[in-house]
Amino acid sequence: MTLILASGSSIRLAMLGAAGVAVTVDPADIDETAVKAVHGGDDPALALALAEAKAIETSRRSLQNWVIGGDSLVSVDGRRFDKPTGRDDAVAHLRFFSGKKMRLTSAAALAKDGRVDWSQAAQATLHIRLLSDDFIHTYLEAEWPAVSYCVGVFRLEGRGVTLFSRVEGDYFTILGMPLLPLLGALRDRGLVAA
Repeated sequence: MTLILASGSSIRLAMLGAAGVAVTVDPADIDETAVKAVHGGDDPALALALAEAKAIETSRRSLQNWVIGGDSLVSVDGRRFDKPTGRDDAVAHLRFFSGKKMRLTSAAALAKDGRVDWSQAAQATLHIRLLSDDFIHTYLEAEWPAVSYCVGVFRLEGRGVTLFSRVEGDYFTILGMPLLPLLGALRDRGLVAA
């Protein structure tokens, strides 16, 4: 039996690896737009739906194996943001974020044989300091294109930490996965050492 990560996220892979969880990467191929259309405005419900859809899709292609799905969402002032489509979009996102609170929701799901066995979402609030245009351009010069793959246009484990004046919530949730609950679910199923 193989444990599969249904995500191409390098940070999710690194978190699992650092925790001693060996996985094979097989990213899911789902229509996220269709999932978002069904689940509307509730970030935890949508993050769970996306994580579960990814886990299910990959598990259907890899029966008998356990699959981890994950997803993260960012909302600021009631507006949900996707990954930036380019550097100009990243500038626009950061200008909009300046001086506001960001709600970050991350979810993880475990599936086997095309069925979800466990899932959980967690949220964090990140207080973004006032960002000058000079800072935004200097920041993107240093962090682009790495942050082009990041919802929220930051990597907390990198220079993204300089965007914030305060952070409320679990570090792993902010990185992109509620890791501690996931590790508990893996232990409960005998997938990692207890």
